[in-house]
Amino acid sequence: MEANLVLSYQSFSKVSMRNIKINTYYKYNKLAYPSTCCVLTKPPHNNHSSNYHVYKDNWFDHLAINHLSQSIQATTGLRNKKSGYEGFVEAARVVYVNFNSTHQANLVIESLQRAFPKPILSLVKMLLPESKWAREYCAIFTTIFFPWLVGPCEVKESEFNGRKENNVVHIKKCRFLEETNCVGMCTNLCKMPSQLFIKDTLGMSVNMVPNFDDMSCEMIFGQDPPPPDTDPAFMQPCYKLCKLNNKHQTDCNSQIKKKDHLEIS
Repeated sequence: MEANLVLSYQSFSKVSMRNIKINTYYKYNKLAYPSTCCVLTKPPHNNHSSNYHVYKDNWFDHLAINHLSQSIQATTGLRNKKSGYEGFVEAARVVYVNFNSTHQANLVIESLQRAFPKPILSLVKMLLPESKWAREYCAIFTTIFFPWLVGPCEVKESEFNGRKENNVVHIKKCRFLEETNCVGMCTNLCKMPSQLFIKDTLGMSVNMVPNFDDMSCEMIFGQDPPPPDTDPAFMQPCYKLCKLNNKHQTDCNSQIKKKDHLEIS
């Protein structure tokens, strides 16, 4: 626990009349004077502060974070002066507060298209038609190259068409959700556009299932996501300590009612 203020005293001139009586008691009984009167600690970071994860990004993490952040800013034309993951979250926040839910998803998809070269994605799509091997490859690839974005993750086994496959990525505590503390930013800026982008560019279905109680998430490769109007993730109320709850009037989790409204250019 970090102390912000420690009030010490060494003489009678620095204390109140009440403390004079206390000092007399300690002096009479030959006890050591207490050196600390009070300690003020920092307020909690948010409603999940006890388990707040501090990231130590390496050079690759910084490079990837800044690249994606700049891609979002170039797409929207709205710049910010922040750097690192803070700058990335700020770029996402600007999208969220300035555009409706349909435009939010489309802007994120366009940003991802800027960030990841289309020829490479097209080649991957051609070489990796959907199969058990492709699903498991996507899961392993995600855990190796994307912890900078979503936090620590691992491959898990699931049953797919009656067989066991290692096609699930379990994100222990989503970095993006933890930083934004907003359900709507999770569903509209991550879940929905990521599902559409991966399906369109790689030909791979993926269902992202966030757990808003512990901020974990599962990416299930090969599984089609439910429509937004029946997806439980889009019916979840936002956190009481949402960092954006004073910046807009509607519920943070603005549902995208029809998937057909999203057009990937």
